[in-house]
Amino acid sequence: FMKRTQRIITITKLLSDNPNKIFPLTYFSTLLGSAKSSISEDLKIISSSFSESNLGFIKTSYGSGGGVKYIPHIDKKEALDKLQKTCELLKDNSRILGNGFVYTSDIMFDPRIIDSSAHIFASLFNEHDADLVVTLETKGIPVALLTARLLSLPLVVIRRESKISEGSTLSINYFSGTNQQAQKMSLSKRAVTAGTKAIVIDDFMRAGGSIRGIHEILEEFNVKVVATGVVIASTSPEKKKVNDFIPLTYLKNVDADNKITEIEPNLKCLESL
Repeated sequence: FMKRTQRIITITKLLSDNPNKIFPLTYFSTLLGSAKSSISEDLKIISSSFSESNLGFIKTSYGSGGGVKYIPHIDKKEALDKLQKTCELLKDNSRILGNGFVYTSDIMFDPRIIDSSAHIFASLFNEHDADLVVTLETKGIPVALLTARLLSLPLVVIRRESKISEGSTLSINYFSGTNQQAQKMSLSKRAVTAGTKAIVIDDFMRAGGSIRGIHEILEEFNVKVVATGVVIASTSPEKKKVNDFIPLTYLKNVDADNKITEIEPNLKCLESL
């Protein structure tokens, strides 16, 4: 038999490695060779520790499908601190590309940086009862994948061009950016199921054309979008092609001549954390 300290470490490891996955109490009881009553006491200690340290929540449900799961959460203070650090990285004047763009690829593909963005999205959208997370290739994939993992949901990636390995696909044309350039996106007919609910995650929004395209192609599959999150949203143009979305940061201005980038956290989205 394991000592209580050993059990708590093992349970904590399994729960934190599998966020939002329900474990029946019998699973831990069998694995650790302990009575359910002992496991329940261990879970109370873990829950109290997580809550006091702002590490998330331990939720227990009862009944035939009951069990225990770890719900990741990031508090307002930590979220603000992480977003401010990300903004400072983006303000580096060597990132300015011109035409109002900033180089973000290294940040968007660095899990050490975007993990905090994923935790914020997961904290904001955990109660939306979604069935999947959806993004558009390519730079939105890492943050969308991390968000999907925290929510214990599959990730669906919409392609800009159909691939033979995708099988039968559906494609739509959409207008991206302020210049209304026509582009195409496609989604495999095997990727989603009609009647399901999706959370859309992307890295950047300017006018919202790409996000609107994602919404439209999901409508073709009868998939309902219940939430949309973007890491960075440009404040220009003011009128977007989508209305209901949550940006983590606002890109206010990119002054190439004076090498100044104005970007700041979206304080409003942190209020509900």
